[in-house]
Amino acid sequence: MTEHVRFHYKTLEDLKQDIVRLGLDIPCSENMEIFNQSVSLSGAVVPNTLGIHPMEGCDGTPDGMPSELTKRRYERFAKGGAGLLWFEATAVVSEGRANPRQLQINEHTQAELAGMLNQSLQASSEAGNARPFTVLQLTHSGRNSRPGDAPSPIIATRATHLEAKLLPGFHMITDEELAELEDQYVKAAVIAAEAGFDAVDIKCCHGYLLGELLAGHTRTGHYGGSFENRTRLLVNIIDKVKAKLGDRLQIVVRLGVYDGVPNGWGVDKTDYHKPDFTEPVQLIQLLAGKGVALFNITLGNPYYNPHVNRPYDTGSYIPPFHPLQNVAMLLQAAKVMQQAVPKAVVMGTGFSWLRQFAPHVAAGCLEQGWMKLVGFGRQAFAYPDFAKDLLRQGSFDSRKICIACSKCTIIMRDGGCTGCVPRDADTYAAIYRKGREGKPPFETGEVAEHV
Repeated sequence: MTEHVRFHYKTLEDLKQDIVRLGLDIPCSENMEIFNQSVSLSGAVVPNTLGIHPMEGCDGTPDGMPSELTKRRYERFAKGGAGLLWFEATAVVSEGRANPRQLQINEHTQAELAGMLNQSLQASSEAGNARPFTVLQLTHSGRNSRPGDAPSPIIATRATHLEAKLLPGFHMITDEELAELEDQYVKAAVIAAEAGFDAVDIKCCHGYLLGELLAGHTRTGHYGGSFENRTRLLVNIIDKVKAKLGDRLQIVVRLGVYDGVPNGWGVDKTDYHKPDFTEPVQLIQLLAGKGVALFNITLGNPYYNPHVNRPYDTGSYIPPFHPLQNVAMLLQAAKVMQQAVPKAVVMGTGFSWLRQFAPHVAAGCLEQGWMKLVGFGRQAFAYPDFAKDLLRQGSFDSRKICIACSKCTIIMRDGGCTGCVPRDADTYAAIYRKGREGKPPFETGEVAEHV
Protein backbone atom coordinates (compact mmCIF):
# COMPACT_ATOMS: atom_id res chain seq x y z
CA MET A 1 0.00 0.00 0.00
CA THR A 2 1.17 3.54 -0.73
CA GLU A 3 0.91 6.38 1.74
CA HIS A 4 -2.51 7.79 2.64
CA VAL A 5 -2.51 11.02 0.64
CA ARG A 6 -5.10 13.74 0.74
CA PHE A 7 -5.34 16.29 -2.04
CA HIS A 8 -2.67 18.87 -1.22
CA TYR A 9 -1.59 20.42 -4.51
CA LYS A 10 -1.27 24.21 -4.55
CA THR A 11 -0.16 24.58 -8.16
CA LEU A 12 -0.38 22.61 -11.38
CA GLU A 13 3.37 22.12 -11.14
CA ASP A 14 2.91 20.37 -7.77
CA LEU A 15 0.48 17.95 -9.42
CA LYS A 16 2.81 17.33 -12.36
CA GLN A 17 5.70 16.56 -10.01
CA ASP A 18 3.65 13.92 -8.21
CA ILE A 19 2.59 12.39 -11.52
CA VAL A 20 6.26 12.04 -12.44
CA ARG A 21 7.24 10.78 -8.97
CA LEU A 22 4.63 8.02 -9.18
CA GLY A 23 5.64 7.11 -12.73
CA LEU A 24 2.16 7.72 -14.12
CA ASP A 25 1.00 8.62 -17.62
CA ILE A 26 -1.42 11.50 -17.07
CA PRO A 27 -1.33 14.24 -19.72
CA CYS A 28 -1.73 17.94 -18.93
CA SER A 29 -2.36 20.86 -21.25
CA GLU A 30 -2.91 24.60 -21.10
CA ASN A 31 -5.22 24.50 -24.15
CA MET A 32 -8.56 25.43 -22.63
CA GLU A 33 -10.02 26.31 -26.03
CA ILE A 34 -10.31 22.61 -26.78
CA PHE A 35 -13.45 22.44 -24.64
CA ASN A 36 -15.29 24.75 -27.03
CA GLN A 37 -15.00 22.29 -29.91
CA SER A 38 -18.13 20.50 -31.05
CA VAL A 39 -18.25 16.72 -31.42
CA SER A 40 -20.10 14.87 -34.19
CA LEU A 41 -22.18 11.94 -33.03
CA SER A 42 -23.89 9.92 -35.78
CA GLY A 43 -25.45 12.94 -37.39
CA ALA A 44 -26.06 14.78 -34.13
CA VAL A 45 -23.78 17.42 -32.65
CA VAL A 46 -22.56 17.74 -29.08
CA PRO A 47 -21.88 21.49 -28.82
CA ASN A 48 -18.77 21.19 -26.64
CA THR A 49 -16.52 18.48 -25.26
CA LEU A 50 -17.91 18.55 -21.70
CA GLY A 51 -20.49 16.13 -20.34
CA ILE A 52 -22.30 15.31 -17.12
CA HIS A 53 -22.29 11.70 -16.03
CA PRO A 54 -25.53 9.95 -14.97
CA MET A 55 -25.62 10.98 -11.30
CA GLU A 56 -28.50 9.38 -9.44
CA GLY A 57 -30.18 11.51 -6.79
CA CYS A 58 -32.32 8.78 -5.16
CA ASP A 59 -35.07 11.38 -5.00
CA GLY A 60 -37.82 10.15 -7.31
CA THR A 61 -41.37 9.47 -6.16
CA PRO A 62 -42.45 6.02 -4.93
CA ASP A 63 -44.04 5.33 -8.33
CA GLY A 64 -40.87 6.24 -10.22
CA MET A 65 -41.51 9.80 -11.31
CA PRO A 66 -39.06 12.70 -10.93
CA SER A 67 -39.66 14.80 -7.83
CA GLU A 68 -39.09 18.52 -7.48
CA LEU A 69 -35.56 17.75 -6.25
CA THR A 70 -34.92 15.66 -9.35
CA LYS A 71 -36.17 18.40 -11.66
CA ARG A 72 -34.16 21.01 -9.78
CA ARG A 73 -30.96 19.00 -10.25
CA TYR A 74 -31.39 18.69 -14.02
CA GLU A 75 -32.36 22.32 -14.46
CA ARG A 76 -29.13 23.26 -12.68
CA PHE A 77 -27.14 20.86 -14.83
CA ALA A 78 -28.75 22.21 -18.01
CA LYS A 79 -28.11 25.83 -17.07
CA GLY A 80 -24.48 24.89 -16.49
CA GLY A 81 -23.69 24.62 -20.19
CA ALA A 82 -22.28 21.11 -20.61
CA GLY A 83 -22.68 19.81 -24.15
CA LEU A 84 -23.93 16.39 -23.07
CA LEU A 85 -26.51 15.79 -20.36
CA TRP A 86 -26.72 12.15 -19.28
CA PHE A 87 -29.88 11.55 -17.26
CA GLU A 88 -29.57 9.11 -14.39
CA ALA A 89 -30.30 5.40 -14.00
CA THR A 90 -33.97 4.73 -14.76
CA ALA A 91 -35.31 1.23 -14.11
CA VAL A 92 -37.02 -0.64 -16.94
CA VAL A 93 -38.99 -2.84 -14.49
CA SER A 94 -40.10 -2.17 -10.94
CA GLU A 95 -38.28 -5.17 -9.47
CA GLY A 96 -35.02 -3.82 -10.93
CA ARG A 97 -35.05 -0.52 -9.01
CA ALA A 98 -31.98 0.06 -6.84
CA ASN A 99 -33.98 1.95 -4.21
CA PRO A 100 -37.61 2.87 -3.60
CA ARG A 101 -37.01 6.36 -5.04
CA GLN A 102 -35.23 5.38 -8.24
CA LEU A 103 -36.80 6.65 -11.44
CA GLN A 104 -38.70 4.15 -13.54
CA ILE A 105 -39.74 4.31 -17.19
CA ASN A 106 -43.16 3.11 -18.30
CA GLU A 107 -46.40 4.50 -19.71
CA HIS A 108 -47.29 5.90 -16.29
CA THR A 109 -44.09 7.93 -15.90
CA GLN A 110 -43.58 8.93 -19.54
CA ALA A 111 -45.22 12.36 -19.33
CA GLU A 112 -43.25 13.34 -16.21
CA LEU A 113 -39.96 12.21 -17.73
CA ALA A 114 -40.76 14.21 -20.87
CA GLY A 115 -41.65 17.19 -18.70
CA MET A 116 -38.35 16.98 -16.83
CA LEU A 117 -36.46 16.83 -20.13
CA ASN A 118 -38.36 19.79 -21.57
CA GLN A 119 -37.86 21.88 -18.42
CA SER A 120 -34.16 21.14 -18.59
CA LEU A 121 -33.88 22.10 -22.26
CA GLN A 122 -35.83 25.29 -21.61
CA ALA A 123 -33.51 26.16 -18.72
CA SER A 124 -30.53 25.57 -21.00
CA SER A 125 -31.97 27.82 -23.69
CA GLU A 126 -32.85 30.59 -21.22
CA ALA A 127 -29.28 30.49 -19.94
CA GLY A 128 -28.02 31.14 -23.47
CA ASN A 129 -26.53 27.70 -23.97
CA ALA A 130 -26.53 25.57 -27.08
CA ARG A 131 -28.93 22.64 -26.86
CA PRO A 132 -27.21 19.73 -25.10
CA PHE A 133 -27.29 16.18 -26.42
CA THR A 134 -29.49 14.19 -24.03
CA VAL A 135 -29.21 10.57 -22.93
CA LEU A 136 -31.50 8.58 -20.64
CA GLN A 137 -29.81 5.70 -18.85
CA LEU A 138 -31.83 2.47 -18.74
CA THR A 139 -31.02 -0.02 -15.99
CA HIS A 140 -31.83 -3.17 -14.10
CA SER A 141 -30.09 -3.21 -10.72
CA GLY A 142 -29.84 -6.99 -10.49
CA ARG A 143 -27.91 -7.99 -7.37
CA ASN A 144 -28.39 -4.49 -5.98
CA SER A 145 -32.17 -4.35 -6.45
CA ARG A 146 -34.12 -2.81 -3.58
CA PRO A 147 -37.50 -1.68 -4.87
CA GLY A 148 -39.03 -1.64 -1.38
CA ASP A 149 -37.90 -1.31 2.20
CA ALA A 150 -35.63 -4.35 2.04
CA PRO A 151 -33.08 -5.58 -0.52
CA SER A 152 -34.44 -8.04 -3.09
CA PRO A 153 -31.36 -9.19 -5.00
CA ILE A 154 -31.76 -10.67 -8.46
CA ILE A 155 -28.46 -12.24 -9.42
CA ALA A 156 -27.11 -13.55 -12.70
CA THR A 157 -24.16 -15.53 -11.39
CA ARG A 158 -22.49 -16.50 -8.14
CA ALA A 159 -19.62 -14.22 -7.09
CA THR A 160 -17.30 -15.42 -4.33
CA HIS A 161 -16.23 -11.95 -3.25
CA LEU A 162 -19.87 -10.89 -2.75
CA GLU A 163 -21.27 -14.05 -1.14
CA ALA A 164 -20.98 -12.66 2.39
CA LYS A 165 -23.43 -9.88 1.49
CA LEU A 166 -25.86 -12.07 -0.46
CA LEU A 167 -29.18 -12.40 1.32
CA PRO A 168 -30.84 -15.85 1.63
CA GLY A 169 -33.89 -14.72 -0.33
CA PHE A 170 -32.04 -13.87 -3.52
CA HIS A 171 -33.43 -14.85 -6.91
CA MET A 172 -31.24 -16.36 -9.65
CA ILE A 173 -32.70 -14.93 -12.83
CA THR A 174 -33.59 -17.53 -15.45
CA ASP A 175 -32.85 -17.51 -19.16
CA GLU A 176 -36.56 -17.12 -19.84
CA GLU A 177 -36.73 -14.04 -17.61
CA LEU A 178 -33.67 -12.55 -19.30
CA ALA A 179 -35.27 -13.07 -22.71
CA GLU A 180 -38.41 -11.28 -21.49
CA LEU A 181 -36.25 -8.48 -20.11
CA GLU A 182 -34.85 -7.80 -23.58
CA ASP A 183 -38.33 -6.76 -24.66
CA GLN A 184 -38.77 -4.57 -21.57
CA TYR A 185 -35.70 -2.62 -22.64
CA VAL A 186 -37.20 -2.18 -26.11
CA LYS A 187 -40.44 -0.85 -24.60
CA ALA A 188 -38.44 1.54 -22.45
CA ALA A 189 -36.46 2.76 -25.45
CA VAL A 190 -39.66 3.46 -27.39
CA ILE A 191 -41.01 5.50 -24.48
CA ALA A 192 -37.73 7.42 -24.21
CA ALA A 193 -37.86 8.26 -27.90
CA GLU A 194 -41.44 9.46 -27.59
CA ALA A 195 -40.45 11.54 -24.56
CA GLY A 196 -37.86 13.34 -26.67
CA PHE A 197 -34.50 12.01 -25.51
CA ASP A 198 -31.78 11.90 -28.14
CA ALA A 199 -30.42 8.55 -26.97
CA VAL A 200 -30.79 5.74 -24.47
CA ASP A 201 -27.93 4.21 -22.56
CA ILE A 202 -28.07 0.45 -22.10
CA LYS A 203 -26.19 0.56 -18.81
CA CYS A 204 -23.64 -2.24 -18.47
CA CYS A 205 -21.34 -1.59 -15.53
CA HIS A 206 -20.81 -1.39 -11.76
CA GLY A 207 -22.08 -4.87 -10.89
CA TYR A 208 -25.66 -4.28 -12.03
CA LEU A 209 -27.43 -7.02 -13.99
CA LEU A 210 -25.96 -6.54 -17.47
CA GLY A 211 -22.53 -5.82 -16.05
CA GLU A 212 -22.66 -8.88 -13.81
CA LEU A 213 -23.50 -11.08 -16.79
CA LEU A 214 -20.25 -10.07 -18.47
CA ALA A 215 -18.45 -11.94 -15.69
CA GLY A 216 -20.85 -14.90 -15.75
CA HIS A 217 -18.14 -17.45 -16.53
CA THR A 218 -19.79 -20.14 -14.40
CA ARG A 219 -23.38 -19.45 -15.45
CA THR A 220 -24.95 -22.15 -17.61
CA GLY A 221 -27.46 -21.69 -20.40
CA HIS A 222 -27.74 -19.08 -23.15
CA TYR A 223 -26.47 -16.14 -21.08
CA GLY A 224 -23.37 -17.55 -19.42
CA GLY A 225 -20.03 -19.20 -20.03
CA SER A 226 -18.72 -18.15 -23.44
CA PHE A 227 -18.04 -14.57 -24.50
CA GLU A 228 -20.96 -14.78 -26.92
CA ASN A 229 -23.32 -15.90 -24.18
CA ARG A 230 -22.11 -13.45 -21.53
CA THR A 231 -22.63 -10.52 -23.90
CA ARG A 232 -25.87 -11.90 -25.36
CA LEU A 233 -28.31 -9.81 -23.28
CA LEU A 234 -26.57 -6.52 -24.08
CA VAL A 235 -26.18 -7.35 -27.77
CA ASN A 236 -29.75 -8.61 -28.16
CA ILE A 237 -31.19 -5.49 -26.53
CA ILE A 238 -29.20 -3.25 -28.87
CA ASP A 239 -30.20 -5.29 -31.93
CA LYS A 240 -33.88 -5.24 -30.95
CA VAL A 241 -33.94 -1.50 -30.21
CA LYS A 242 -32.24 -0.82 -33.53
CA ALA A 243 -34.73 -3.02 -35.33
CA LYS A 244 -37.66 -1.27 -33.65
CA LEU A 245 -36.56 2.36 -33.81
CA GLY A 246 -33.93 2.62 -36.52
CA ASP A 247 -32.48 6.13 -36.57
CA ARG A 248 -35.20 7.64 -34.39
CA LEU A 249 -33.09 7.11 -31.29
CA GLN A 250 -29.38 6.67 -30.77
CA ILE A 251 -28.07 3.88 -28.56
CA VAL A 252 -25.11 4.49 -26.28
CA VAL A 253 -23.52 2.39 -23.54
CA ARG A 254 -22.01 3.22 -20.18
CA LEU A 255 -19.58 0.34 -20.22
CA GLY A 256 -17.55 -1.06 -17.36
CA VAL A 257 -14.31 -2.49 -18.74
CA TYR A 258 -12.58 -3.67 -15.53
CA ASP A 259 -14.28 -4.98 -12.39
CA GLY A 260 -11.19 -5.16 -10.20
CA VAL A 261 -12.49 -8.29 -8.40
CA PRO A 262 -11.57 -12.01 -8.48
CA ASN A 263 -12.84 -13.70 -11.67
CA GLY A 264 -14.34 -10.43 -12.79
CA TRP A 265 -14.80 -8.89 -16.21
CA GLY A 266 -11.70 -7.37 -17.75
CA VAL A 267 -9.30 -8.63 -15.06
CA ASP A 268 -5.93 -10.31 -15.42
CA LYS A 269 -6.38 -14.00 -14.69
CA THR A 270 -3.26 -14.15 -12.52
CA ASP A 271 -3.82 -10.89 -10.63
CA TYR A 272 -7.26 -9.31 -10.49
CA HIS A 273 -5.72 -6.01 -9.37
CA LYS A 274 -4.55 -5.58 -12.97
CA PRO A 275 -6.80 -5.08 -15.99
CA ASP A 276 -6.85 -7.27 -19.07
CA PHE A 277 -8.79 -5.36 -21.70
CA THR A 278 -8.83 -8.15 -24.30
CA GLU A 279 -12.54 -9.02 -23.94
CA PRO A 280 -13.71 -5.44 -23.29
CA VAL A 281 -11.97 -4.35 -26.51
CA GLN A 282 -13.64 -7.24 -28.33
CA LEU A 283 -17.02 -6.13 -26.98
CA ILE A 284 -16.67 -2.44 -27.69
CA GLN A 285 -15.64 -3.19 -31.26
CA LEU A 286 -18.62 -5.50 -31.65
CA LEU A 287 -20.99 -2.82 -30.36
CA ALA A 288 -19.45 -0.08 -32.49
CA GLY A 289 -20.01 -2.32 -35.49
CA LYS A 290 -23.69 -2.42 -34.56
CA GLY A 291 -23.94 1.35 -34.62
CA VAL A 292 -23.28 2.31 -31.01
CA ALA A 293 -21.56 5.66 -31.46
CA LEU A 294 -20.89 6.73 -27.86
CA PHE A 295 -19.36 4.88 -24.93
CA ASN A 296 -19.05 6.20 -21.39
CA ILE A 297 -16.14 4.21 -19.94
CA THR A 298 -16.01 3.30 -16.26
CA LEU A 299 -14.46 0.75 -13.89
CA GLY A 300 -15.11 -1.12 -10.67
CA ASN A 301 -18.10 -1.67 -8.44
CA PRO A 302 -19.20 1.18 -6.14
CA TYR A 303 -20.70 -1.34 -3.71
CA TYR A 304 -17.41 -3.19 -3.32
CA ASN A 305 -14.35 -1.20 -4.43
CA PRO A 306 -15.58 2.41 -4.88
CA HIS A 307 -12.07 3.86 -5.08
CA VAL A 308 -11.64 2.11 -8.45
CA ASN A 309 -14.38 4.09 -10.19
CA ARG A 310 -14.39 7.15 -7.90
CA PRO A 311 -10.89 8.23 -6.77
CA TYR A 312 -11.08 9.72 -3.27
CA ASP A 313 -9.11 10.14 -0.08
CA THR A 314 -11.95 10.46 2.46
CA GLY A 315 -14.53 7.70 2.86
CA SER A 316 -15.40 4.40 4.49
CA TYR A 317 -11.86 3.08 4.06
CA ILE A 318 -8.47 4.34 2.95
CA PRO A 319 -7.91 3.40 -0.70
CA PRO A 320 -5.01 0.98 -1.13
CA PHE A 321 -3.52 3.14 -3.88
CA HIS A 322 -2.65 6.79 -4.27
CA PRO A 323 -5.76 8.44 -5.80
CA LEU A 324 -3.64 9.57 -8.75
CA GLN A 325 -3.03 5.91 -9.57
CA ASN A 326 -6.77 5.37 -9.82
CA VAL A 327 -7.14 8.51 -11.93
CA ALA A 328 -4.48 7.14 -14.26
CA MET A 329 -6.24 3.76 -14.49
CA LEU A 330 -9.53 5.38 -15.47
CA LEU A 331 -7.88 7.56 -18.09
CA GLN A 332 -5.88 4.67 -19.51
CA ALA A 333 -9.04 2.59 -19.82
CA ALA A 334 -10.69 5.32 -21.86
CA LYS A 335 -7.56 5.65 -24.00
CA VAL A 336 -7.48 1.94 -24.80
CA MET A 337 -11.16 1.90 -25.72
CA GLN A 338 -10.95 5.05 -27.86
CA GLN A 339 -8.02 3.56 -29.75
CA ALA A 340 -10.04 0.37 -30.28
CA VAL A 341 -12.97 2.28 -31.81
CA PRO A 342 -11.44 5.42 -33.34
CA LYS A 343 -14.59 6.41 -35.22
CA ALA A 344 -16.79 6.22 -32.13
CA VAL A 345 -16.92 8.76 -29.31
CA VAL A 346 -15.52 7.75 -25.94
CA MET A 347 -16.40 9.81 -22.88
CA GLY A 348 -13.84 9.52 -20.11
CA THR A 349 -14.11 9.89 -16.37
CA GLY A 350 -11.86 10.21 -13.32
CA PHE A 351 -11.42 13.99 -13.19
CA SER A 352 -13.30 15.27 -10.15
CA TRP A 353 -10.64 14.34 -7.55
CA LEU A 354 -8.23 16.66 -9.37
CA ARG A 355 -10.26 19.69 -8.27
CA GLN A 356 -9.21 22.95 -9.95
CA PHE A 357 -6.56 21.17 -12.02
CA ALA A 358 -9.04 18.81 -13.67
CA PRO A 359 -9.38 21.03 -16.77
CA HIS A 360 -5.66 20.72 -17.48
CA VAL A 361 -5.74 16.93 -17.35
CA ALA A 362 -9.00 16.79 -19.31
CA ALA A 363 -7.55 19.08 -21.99
CA GLY A 364 -4.46 16.89 -22.18
CA CYS A 365 -6.59 13.78 -22.72
CA LEU A 366 -8.59 15.46 -25.48
CA GLU A 367 -5.49 16.88 -27.12
CA GLN A 368 -3.79 13.48 -27.23
CA GLY A 369 -6.90 11.69 -28.52
CA TRP A 370 -7.45 9.55 -25.43
CA MET A 371 -11.15 10.46 -25.58
CA LYS A 372 -13.45 12.83 -27.42
CA LEU A 373 -15.61 13.91 -24.47
CA VAL A 374 -14.75 14.44 -20.83
CA GLY A 375 -17.37 13.72 -18.19
CA PHE A 376 -17.85 14.97 -14.66
CA GLY A 377 -19.99 13.32 -11.99
CA ARG A 378 -19.50 14.47 -8.40
CA GLN A 379 -18.20 17.74 -9.76
CA ALA A 380 -21.61 18.39 -11.30
CA PHE A 381 -23.33 17.89 -7.93
CA ALA A 382 -21.06 20.45 -6.33
CA TYR A 383 -20.56 22.78 -9.26
CA PRO A 384 -23.37 22.45 -11.83
CA ASP A 385 -22.12 25.46 -13.83
CA PHE A 386 -18.56 24.14 -14.15
CA ALA A 387 -18.87 23.97 -17.93
CA LYS A 388 -19.97 27.57 -18.32
CA ASP A 389 -17.05 28.82 -16.23
CA LEU A 390 -14.58 26.67 -18.11
CA LEU A 391 -15.90 27.60 -21.54
CA ARG A 392 -16.04 31.33 -20.79
CA GLN A 393 -13.18 31.86 -18.35
CA GLY A 394 -10.86 28.96 -19.13
CA SER A 395 -10.73 27.73 -15.54
CA PHE A 396 -12.71 26.38 -12.61
CA ASP A 397 -13.64 28.54 -9.63
CA SER A 398 -11.82 26.89 -6.71
CA ARG A 399 -14.55 28.10 -4.34
CA LYS A 400 -17.14 25.94 -6.12
CA ILE A 401 -15.29 22.70 -6.83
CA CYS A 402 -16.04 19.23 -5.49
CA ILE A 403 -13.70 18.41 -2.60
CA ALA A 404 -14.23 14.62 -2.88
CA CYS A 405 -15.51 14.40 0.69
CA SER A 406 -17.79 11.42 -0.12
CA LYS A 407 -20.77 12.97 1.66
CA CYS A 408 -22.93 12.58 -1.47
CA THR A 409 -22.23 8.85 -1.27
CA ILE A 410 -22.82 8.75 2.48
CA ILE A 411 -26.33 10.17 2.01
CA MET A 412 -27.17 7.38 -0.44
CA ARG A 413 -25.79 4.70 1.87
CA ASP A 414 -27.91 6.20 4.66
CA GLY A 415 -31.01 5.97 2.47
CA GLY A 416 -31.46 9.68 1.74
CA CYS A 417 -31.81 11.92 -1.30
CA THR A 418 -28.34 12.91 -2.37
CA GLY A 419 -26.50 16.03 -3.47
CA CYS A 420 -23.53 18.13 -2.46
CA VAL A 421 -23.50 18.83 1.26
CA PRO A 422 -20.70 21.47 1.33
CA ARG A 423 -21.69 23.42 -1.81
CA ASP A 424 -25.47 23.03 -1.68
CA ALA A 425 -25.89 23.04 2.09
CA ASP A 426 -29.28 24.75 2.22
CA THR A 427 -30.77 21.75 0.43
CA TYR A 428 -28.66 18.79 1.57
CA ALA A 429 -27.00 19.51 4.92
CA ALA A 430 -30.13 18.67 6.91
CA ILE A 431 -30.65 15.48 4.89
CA TYR A 432 -27.07 14.47 5.61
CA ARG A 433 -27.34 15.15 9.35
CA LYS A 434 -30.61 13.24 9.64
CA GLY A 435 -29.09 10.22 7.92
CA ARG A 436 -26.10 10.25 10.26
CA GLU A 437 -28.15 10.26 13.47
CA GLY A 438 -27.13 7.34 15.66
CA LYS A 439 -24.54 6.06 13.19
CA PRO A 440 -20.77 5.77 13.72
CA PRO A 441 -18.46 8.08 11.78
CA PHE A 442 -18.32 7.08 8.14
CA GLU A 443 -14.56 7.19 7.81
CA THR A 444 -12.87 4.37 9.72
CA GLY A 445 -9.30 5.01 8.65
CA GLU A 446 -8.94 1.32 7.81
CA VAL A 447 -7.97 -0.35 4.58
CA ALA A 448 -10.65 -2.81 3.54
CA GLU A 449 -9.25 -6.32 3.22
CA HIS A 450 -11.09 -7.04 -0.01
CA VAL A 451 -9.22 -4.39 -1.96
